[in-house]
Amino acid sequence: MRADAARNLEAVLTTGARMLAHDPSASIGAIAAEAGVDRRTVYRRFASREDLLAAIYDSRLTAVEEVVRAARFTETAVTVALHRYVEGIIEVNRAWPVELTRMRTEPSIQDRRSRLTAEVDTFLQRATDEGFLRADIPEGWASRLLIQLLHLASREDMDAPRAADLLVGTFLRGVGAH
Repeated sequence: MRADAARNLEAVLTTGARMLAHDPSASIGAIAAEAGVDRRTVYRRFASREDLLAAIYDSRLTAVEEVVRAARFTETAVTVALHRYVEGIIEVNRAWPVELTRMRTEPSIQDRRSRLTAEVDTFLQRATDEGFLRADIPEGWASRLLIQLLHLASREDMDAPRAADLLVGTFLRGVGAH
């Protein structure tokens, strides 16, 4: 793909994510105009609004995969890996503010999403095994709490590193082993 075409695609996808999160009925024409491209450019790439939405979900999931890889869950100290993951996901949530309930039902990404969820759960189990998280909480509690804290932190008006510091501290004091 040519560099300008790649920039246009990125602009359409990130603009589409932002606009559709704010207004789920935003038209492809409005998204194209806001992204600075012609509506026909978008329609050449995406036959429908559902195709555009699937591409936005795919791009968000690719960004999450990159965060999980960068966190290095298996070879990095638990607190370092947790902070890397949290900071990266806050940035992904801000760059790709899509409605996640609908994303979770998108069949084209279910396998990838399930694999990522399993990687995070395995990491949280490692954190428990190494004494960073309490073992006496219900199964899945730490994961569900982390997800909610990530959503909250992503909406805070502070830079991602500071939000990650606050989130990790809250998380480890809340479900961390004392």
